[in-house]
Amino acid sequence: MTPPVKTLVIRFSSIGDIVLSTPLLRVLRAHLPDGQIDYVTKKEYAELVRTNQNLNVTHTYDSSTGFEGLRDLKRKLKRERYDLVIDIHNSLRSRYLRSMAGVRRIVSIEKPYRERFLLVRFKKNLFKELRSVADRYIDTVRDLGIVNDGKGLELHIPDEILFAVSGKVAARQLNKFSSVVGLCPSARHSTKRWLPERFVEVGRKFVREKDAAVMIFGGPGDVAHCGGLASALRAEVGGDRVIDWTGQLSVLETAAAMEFCDIIITNDTGLMHVAVAKGRKVVAIFGSTVKEFGFFPLSPESVVIERAGLSCRPCSHIGRRECPEGHFRCMRDIGADEVYSESERLMSRTV
Repeated sequence: MTPPVKTLVIRFSSIGDIVLSTPLLRVLRAHLPDGQIDYVTKKEYAELVRTNQNLNVTHTYDSSTGFEGLRDLKRKLKRERYDLVIDIHNSLRSRYLRSMAGVRRIVSIEKPYRERFLLVRFKKNLFKELRSVADRYIDTVRDLGIVNDGKGLELHIPDEILFAVSGKVAARQLNKFSSVVGLCPSARHSTKRWLPERFVEVGRKFVREKDAAVMIFGGPGDVAHCGGLASALRAEVGGDRVIDWTGQLSVLETAAAMEFCDIIITNDTGLMHVAVAKGRKVVAIFGSTVKEFGFFPLSPESVVIERAGLSCRPCSHIGRRECPEGHFRCMRDIGADEVYSESERLMSRTV
């Protein structure tokens, strides 16, 4: 295949998926150093790629504009006359967008629908190996001779954000404490959330046994969930040790603040991948989902804690509103002592 001059990558959402696309962007740029590489994503996720040094232009879609907005975006993109379109979303909207006249070649991700369905519905595991979604994205361009460089996930944070967040963190005088642990206690779906009281218990153990401060991270929609957790932890260890950033920081600002953490303890959520992209040690707690789906933390300095052997697990590939069995053992059977011990072990480990 003749190397493309102009390439478009499509991935509308969400945080984790977009962060997982960063290895694809890096290896594309290495293969096409003088080419134009553009990206399409939803407006609310654009900050994750807008400053990526491997991209030329980030196009955004405002989902509130519906089909009319998507049609206008398609007209705009058509004028660019892309040689190659890489659709790593492969949804109805992305398929509509990629069907532009004049595109020399269109490739798309092959999602493991059959394997995923059989594992969720019948607990029959046909996944032959654990493969990250990041690798599946790169598979779309293997005909170009492009392979994963093994350098992992990345986020490009502008200096002004790094300086601003550093100032906010400096005001908290974290140098008074021996370590800093970050907690990401929320998730979009309830069955992906470890019990909040156990996050509190782990935070308390870090404070008492590691002289730690605790940072809590989450988006605007997580304020209610994380706020109660932060209040409960402050009541036990004091307000100066608990910094609740929930709803106060953008995703890139959150990534910058995570750099001050020695370890991040998180559910299976987008901020897990953000922490990995910033080179943090990560303890990830998986409930209704499993690693086979490809969204495990892509780092040798990570640990996934899950309750293997439950006949009801996984019950979904994205999470559910509530446990369909009513017992929620996938999360309830994971104790705070186990999470603390794994975190302590990871913190002391060298790679």
